Amino acid sequence: MGWKPLGGFVEDETIGLAARLPLESDEPQSRIGVESDILWDVIESIRPLGRMEVFDLTIPKHHNFIANDFIAHNCMGKKKPEEMAKQRETFEQGALARGIDGQLASHVFDLMEYFSGYGFNRSHSAAYALVSYQTLWLKAHYPAAFMAAVLSADMDNTDKVVTLIDECRTMKLRVEPPAINRSDYHFTIADDKTVVYGLGAVKGVGESAIEAMLEARRAGGSFRDLWDFCGRIDLQRVNRRVLESLIRAGALDELGPNRATLMAHLPLALKAAEQSRNTRAAGQVDLFGVMEPSGPPTRDPQLARETLADWEDEQRLQGEKETLGLYLTGHPIDRYEDELKAMGGARIARLLETDRELGRRDRRDREKRTVVGLVVSVRHGKTQRGRMGSVVLDDRTGRIEATVFSELYEQARHLLVADQILSITGALNFDEFRDAWSLRADSVRTFEEARATAADHLLLTLDLSDPSVHARGLERVEELRAVLLAHRDTARETSLPIRLIYRRPGAVGELMLGSAWRVRPADALLKQLRQLLGAESVRVSYERPVQPAPISELQSPPRLRAVS
Repeated sequence: MGWKPLGGFVEDETIGLAARLPLESDEPQSRIGVESDILWDVIESIRPLGRMEVFDLTIPKHHNFIANDFIAHNCMGKKKPEEMAKQRETFEQGALARGIDGQLASHVFDLMEYFSGYGFNRSHSAAYALVSYQTLWLKAHYPAAFMAAVLSADMDNTDKVVTLIDECRTMKLRVEPPAINRSDYHFTIADDKTVVYGLGAVKGVGESAIEAMLEARRAGGSFRDLWDFCGRIDLQRVNRRVLESLIRAGALDELGPNRATLMAHLPLALKAAEQSRNTRAAGQVDLFGVMEPSGPPTRDPQLARETLADWEDEQRLQGEKETLGLYLTGHPIDRYEDELKAMGGARIARLLETDRELGRRDRRDREKRTVVGLVVSVRHGKTQRGRMGSVVLDDRTGRIEATVFSELYEQARHLLVADQILSITGALNFDEFRDAWSLRADSVRTFEEARATAADHLLLTLDLSDPSVHARGLERVEELRAVLLAHRDTARETSLPIRLIYRRPGAVGELMLGSAWRVRPADALLKQLRQLLGAESVRVSYERPVQPAPISELQSPPRLRAVS
């Protein structure tokens, strides 16, 4: 017999327990353990024993074995019913050979088999019950502090952090983004309802780098701007890649006007900080020591006035996703908010309020609903009828699972990927066992495909009413023509017609372009058009306007010309 360390595992709060085992019978064999030198007693107290190293007791030839080499670990622990049946016969025969009643032997084996389903001994059960009660009490009375502690414990596991952040939102707790002047290494709290993101949960940022930044903050107070920050931190421990991760995560937002400007100015700030540090190291002061070495570098006044256009929401959110594992300051579906309202589809929060009776599986008149949401998780599997998949959709108002079966699964499998925005139509089901709503999908489409089907036309405004802009009207028209031609699609089921409002000094005109100018309403096209015409001049319309007479159809696409 000996003690084997469990890989250096150390348990901070070890709890000592003792329990009395019930006597199954008066058989001599069943009393051996009870009448041995081991003391069995009822639980009287539970107390922490402090920090202790944990060992595993090993007993040669007997460890994990019962009776006639019955393999308890492999058979019971791994749930092997066929092996259990074989071992029952061996066990009962061995018991009879030792003079133990066959009925008692069978009863003992039944107890062991039942325990293998999922059994805890009394000491485990008591300890888990106590810890569960303490945990629930803390979560109920100190929710923010509790979640900050749980997040800190799992901050190295991004998947768990994402799940726990969702739990915070369910608990109506606010999660503030990481901030260099407010965050610590671990998750902390700002108040009873607010959790502050820990810098240690930012991907690509190590503990040494974070400690260097916190040391500089403790020594000199909050950082004023990017130049002050780079000048005060230890650049031997904090490299450029770390700082880029912090910018993309939003942790340096308070040091500059926006993330695009911070990223553009970072190389200059690092260079200035390095030069300032070299100057101080060289001791370039006057001979009499009258002049003190300079402090952190200050930014160029011209750069101080330079503010670049911020990243678009898509780029900003993608940066957060890559560094934090989730979208923290927004949601990819936000940019479709106006279109979703125009489409008239159901928001998930409203679906979850549906009368449960309407979602019973035995009803043939279950409602068909369409949901648009971001895919946050995907699961693939098999049924007796074939392969299937399920996705969890999130539209920021709530979440719902959608299941895709058989032929539809084979057709739509390539769309069932995380971070894809999908439009799914299907029957609404309520699962009483899980106490949750779900959709049984009838159709699965990308949002762009749903847009092409549901929208009526693409409304563009070419505004040349300013004389200075009108002077370059022909150039602007040619640019518009090139963009539209690049996305032309004459198939009616996948494209939209264009309605063009044209403004010039003193006049306004409206054109409904012919079928040769139909375009596929992809996000890429809308982005290019908004860059060219302005965000307010591009709109996907879901309303049918009063139709003006279309311009004449030509064999080749007509050429737009500026009106002088």
